[in-house]
Amino acid sequence: MNQKNLIGKSVLIVEDDPKIQNLVKIYLKKDGYEVTEAVNGIEAKEKIEDLDPCILILDLMLPGISGEEICRWVREDLKSMMPIIMLTAKASEKDRIKGFHLGADDYVVKPFSPAELMVRIEAVLRRTASRCGKLSFTGFTIKPAKGEAWIDGEQLELTHFEFKLLHTFMQHPNQVLSREQILTYIYENNEKAVTDRTIDVHIRNLRGKIKEKTPKDYIQTVRGMGYKFVAL
Repeated sequence: MNQKNLIGKSVLIVEDDPKIQNLVKIYLKKDGYEVTEAVNGIEAKEKIEDLDPCILILDLMLPGISGEEICRWVREDLKSMMPIIMLTAKASEKDRIKGFHLGADDYVVKPFSPAELMVRIEAVLRRTASRCGKLSFTGFTIKPAKGEAWIDGEQLELTHFEFKLLHTFMQHPNQVLSREQILTYIYENNEKAVTDRTIDVHIRNLRGKIKEKTPKDYIQTVRGMGYKFVAL
């Protein structure tokens, strides 16, 4: 897997079997994911609301609130397009069809290959990149859908353009981006409303706001090439 494309991706595993939960967690952490766990539906709902993960790995046969109910709640009550992979022993065609109708992005039947599950997670995240609920690095978190960013628990007050800049950088950690690339990522259909010089001004302002919260240099200038977001 391409590690640089996975860094910062948060996963919530909802599974009441500790052996399966631990196995999936080991593989996820090995591939660079940020992992949180829940063992029942009530705990799952709390963590989904609190953490807004990038993707949900969801068992269906849970104590209390079922996985189907959790999926329905995410889609209908939260109105969230959070990617969901159902991981379940329910293997019939009827169950699979029901899962997709409820809003699952993929359906994996137990027993399963952990390596194949990792490939499926990567594929779902690639297809649903714009739906990722959160990007996280040490001390730094943004929620693209809500336009919110924090450093060490303190919220950053950013303009719309500054947030789009920060989101672009965090989607491409440890990569040098030219000003032209930054504009291309921010504006679709080449509808570019700012110049390269203006990009520099916005980045300087963004850096200043980050520096008010932390001495860490997240956005670095690469002379003659552009800028790089350093995932510390």
